[in-house]
Amino acid sequence: MSDSHPANSADVIPPRPDAARPPFPAIRLLYALGYGFLAYIALLVLFAIGVVQFVMLAINGKVNDELKSFTTNLVQYLWELAAFITFARDDRPFPIGPFPKHV
Repeated sequence: MSDSHPANSADVIPPRPDAARPPFPAIRLLYALGYGFLAYIALLVLFAIGVVQFVMLAINGKVNDELKSFTTNLVQYLWELAAFITFARDDRPFPIGPFPKHV
């Protein structure tokens, strides 16, 4: 006699109707859309700084250290934006939270 039933019907626990899933995070979606726009702007600024750094390198033979420091902070900010949008972290980045500072 083969045991084709995976479990006795008494062993199967149906889902409880009162254990509903959490509500849709509409506020987080709005934040994510806003942060997505900020990430787009930050990426455009990074590309512009990259062009400026290449010009500085061509003219002076070295990159601008102040722009390099700002770029490091901006890359950290872009990472924080992407991490919030993709649910990798729950802390809201700037302008709600602090702007990242590279030490």
